[in-house]
Amino acid sequence: MKPRVLVVEDETSISEPLAEHLSRDGFHPQVTGTIAEATTAYEVAEPDFVLLDVMLPDGDGRDLCREIRRRSDVPIIMLTARGEEVDRIVGLELGADDYVVKPFSAGELVARMRAIMRRGRAGSEVTSKSPIVIGAISIDPSSRVVTKDARDVQLAAKEFDLLLLLMSRAGEVVPREQIMDEVWDPHWFGPTKTLDVHISWLRKKLEDDPSHPRYITTSRGVGFRFATPADVKD
Repeated sequence: MKPRVLVVEDETSISEPLAEHLSRDGFHPQVTGTIAEATTAYEVAEPDFVLLDVMLPDGDGRDLCREIRRRSDVPIIMLTARGEEVDRIVGLELGADDYVVKPFSAGELVARMRAIMRRGRAGSEVTSKSPIVIGAISIDPSSRVVTKDARDVQLAAKEFDLLLLLMSRAGEVVPREQIMDEVWDPHWFGPTKTLDVHISWLRKKLEDDPSHPRYITTSRGVGFRFATPADVKD
């Protein structure tokens, strides 16, 4: 079946040619122009991908991004006329997988979509692995459940993916650029502040003392390292 794409864009000069391009490239697009329409369409169609404009007639697309991310790990690309770094960081922190600034090439957008989908398939390959347990923390790739001291820890999609990457390579310093490439966007260039924010969130949820972390430590100027069982053995 063709991947179902929910396009949330109120400018027909963008949505109509984009939908035509998506159809030619093997997708099944559904176009909506408001948050209300998109919410209904999402619940009915359960799309495989969401292309989401930021500025919509009845609200801010980032609010819809946050709501979708609460329910699902469906890939989301934000579409916006605003290209400031802070706007991109905010969108990614809300759970978007990528952030494309208008005007954009439909061909490049589809290439980014396919890259995100490939990463998703690659990530699904780890679901056959057993849970990883280090100290008081356990992560189960198949159920996407994280526990600390046998109690569930609620993580956003990107927090889970980041933690899984670090725990699967416990004892290694994973470079910042590699983390951004594997968890966020392989086309990412520039500052990686959103990574620091997510690391801070993980520490608050997992560390006994986030200001003196035992599990997730920083290798200054290089990247981050998750502790080995020996490191956290009491």
